[in-house]
Amino acid sequence: MKTFFRLLFLVSAVQVAMAQKQSFSYLDIFDLQYVSDPQISPNGEWVVYRRMGLDIMKDAETGNLWLIKTDGSQNQKLTSREMNESSPRWSPNGDRIVFASSTDEGSEIYMYWVGSGRVAKLTQLPFSPSSLTWSPNGKQLAFSMNVPQAPPVIAKIPAKPKGAKWQDTPRITDRVYHEADGRGYIEPGFNHIFTIPANGGAPRQITSGDWHHRGNLSWGKDGTKIYFSANRVADWEYRFRNSEIYSVEVQTGAIVALTDRDGPDHDPQVSPDGKSIAYVGYEDKIQTYQVRKLHIMNVDGSKKRVIAKDFDRSIADIQWNAKGDGVYVYYDDKGNGKVGLISLNGKMTKLVDNVGGTTLGRPYSGGSYSVSNNGTVAYTQTRPEYPSDLAILGPKAKNPVRVTRLNDALLNYRELGRVEEVWYKSSVDGRDIQGWVVYPPNYDSNKKYPFMVENHGGPIANYGDRFSAEMQLFAAAGYVVFYPNPRGSTSYGEEFGNLLYNNYPGDDYHDVMDGVDYCIQKGIAHENQLFVTGGSAGGIMSAWMIGKNNRFEAAAVIKPVMNWISKTLTADNYFYYAENRYPGQPWENFEGYWKFSPISLVGNVQTPTMVMVGMEDLRTPSSEAKQLYHALKLRKIETVLVEVPGASHGIAGKPSNLMTKVAHIVAWFDKYRTDKKDEQK
Repeated sequence: MKTFFRLLFLVSAVQVAMAQKQSFSYLDIFDLQYVSDPQISPNGEWVVYRRMGLDIMKDAETGNLWLIKTDGSQNQKLTSREMNESSPRWSPNGDRIVFASSTDEGSEIYMYWVGSGRVAKLTQLPFSPSSLTWSPNGKQLAFSMNVPQAPPVIAKIPAKPKGAKWQDTPRITDRVYHEADGRGYIEPGFNHIFTIPANGGAPRQITSGDWHHRGNLSWGKDGTKIYFSANRVADWEYRFRNSEIYSVEVQTGAIVALTDRDGPDHDPQVSPDGKSIAYVGYEDKIQTYQVRKLHIMNVDGSKKRVIAKDFDRSIADIQWNAKGDGVYVYYDDKGNGKVGLISLNGKMTKLVDNVGGTTLGRPYSGGSYSVSNNGTVAYTQTRPEYPSDLAILGPKAKNPVRVTRLNDALLNYRELGRVEEVWYKSSVDGRDIQGWVVYPPNYDSNKKYPFMVENHGGPIANYGDRFSAEMQLFAAAGYVVFYPNPRGSTSYGEEFGNLLYNNYPGDDYHDVMDGVDYCIQKGIAHENQLFVTGGSAGGIMSAWMIGKNNRFEAAAVIKPVMNWISKTLTADNYFYYAENRYPGQPWENFEGYWKFSPISLVGNVQTPTMVMVGMEDLRTPSSEAKQLYHALKLRKIETVLVEVPGASHGIAGKPSNLMTKVAHIVAWFDKYRTDKKDEQK
């Protein structure tokens, strides 16, 4: 009898706990944390990682370094500092950790001694360092840093009298790439490679010339050379996709090009025996999407070859194994991040799934990993139920172990929307198309819920089965959310990703609508309760969809391109599109650019539409959003323009703006929900 009552009590306690669970809410965003950039020690015993959080008072993302054993014990903050810390890297013998950290004067290089726990600042740099890299003997560090240049001067005017209040001098540039979204105007200058003694001292610049030298650095085995990627060709500004692998002599600064093809070659990694270089790249065929391949060459640039040539997924973040007979790689497959090992004979062995979870807003790919000398893998693991935690795969283990649970204190007490993977056929050519459905918390299949399509950006990108604060907030508001990966999405191979060349938006529209029809057929969606939204490329698709049909009750078009002609010549990446997205420049192919501009369909739109854009957006300038808003106002279609102050293209870059974005979309859609109207009656 006691056993019966004890069991009854436990069941009741579980029921009470479940009843107390709340839906995910806006302010919960500030309590989310996630693991980023895990770096495992050479002996595989410890991992230093960046623990990310959101500061509710500063409305900003912050990151501090934490240290944890690979069995999950002794999880501790690395330093007592409360400033942002990043880019931790172990010394070759594991006795020190170098990292970058912000100060009141700017970012500097710091050293942490594992044995004593002491921390010291090594530098007084004029600009922030990047690509911190140890020399093989642990005596030197290499890094990249900006070196400023004076802007061009066209004309000189007389000096102003003392105390006079004249206007500032003009800002003059003669560069192709002179501004960047989220950064604004780019001050003139170039990144160069520097070295510094590992115990501190004066930094020494070892590259020169009017080219950028940045990205991953790799020392030669004897420490006399550093290998890097750059675009040191004469017309580098116009061959903006190109980069080559170079070596530079640490003492003399002599630079030698090791590759010379047209296309991106980057991320050089010297093999453990110092005889070979692994790198990533492709020969540019001038198309919308190309898969990055693994290459190997001798350190003098001879005997170049492609490894795993038939592996049809883009690879990144490469690292040699300790034996030097294989290379670890990151890749996405069907919306899921993986780490694999490619042997030098081309065999791919998948090691772990579910890498990602470092983009809190939407379920984009991302994440990172590192591998110790004994083959232990440390990586950022995510599922739809949680952002990235640290997971460990031992050298002989079959299954990884999740060793942190940074969000249990929050998410164990939240009822999240269940995420379900769906596959359906494209009506265009019968291709299999993948998507995901997020159900509202406590979903009841006997009820009819409003159905929201959320189109991803890029369009050369992918959504996947990863945690997403935005999707969960939409679900918590009572919407079934559908997010698909139509043609053009990555992680399905080069041919699939390249289907958008001179056809964007095009058949990807049908892929999305086929998903809507599939969900209607399954009883998940209902014809009179359809809504659509998306940002950037997703905004383009959303605008295109309401121009092609009137099936949606309301739309929220976020930071769209409406007119490819005006966007192409005003955006920060204006040089990017010709030939790779559409043939020719806009003045050479006016009809083609106009054909794929959603503004060409605006005369068909009957859908009530909210238009949103960041006021500092340089990627899809606010003038694009205003074209849609103004056109709909002239046509007397229900519309509203939401301009988000202080926001660039990544509107959700600040937590408060993420809330603003989602809340406005939900409020706009709620006006047109049939179930809401029924409640009001």
